[in-house]
Amino acid sequence: MSGLKFHAMLVCSCNFITDKEIRDTITEMLDEDCWQLIVPAKVYHAMEKRGRCCGCFPNVVDIIVSTTEAYHAARKADDEKVVDFMQRLKQFQQEQKTEIIERRNRLASGR
Repeated sequence: MSGLKFHAMLVCSCNFITDKEIRDTITEMLDEDCWQLIVPAKVYHAMEKRGRCCGCFPNVVDIIVSTTEAYHAARKADDEKVVDFMQRLKQFQQEQKTEIIERRNRLASGR
């Protein structure tokens, strides 16, 4: 991935998954179809894991975004397609964060 070096960091303590494993899986998925929309559940499925508490999913979304950006930058993909794709991905990221906040608020209020 464009010469970037990452130190492995535990992202999912329920499944003992590192960010390197997640990045590698995302890259493999992008190699198959570089324009697919990748979400945490899809990454976990590809790793033959499943989200348990799903507290790691916001971090996984961040890893998906950064890995996808680096992937397309390294391949000098058509800028217009990348911009549209990244907008969709960032919209998904924001929707997930909003959903988590709403879920936490519901739990905190006892609903």
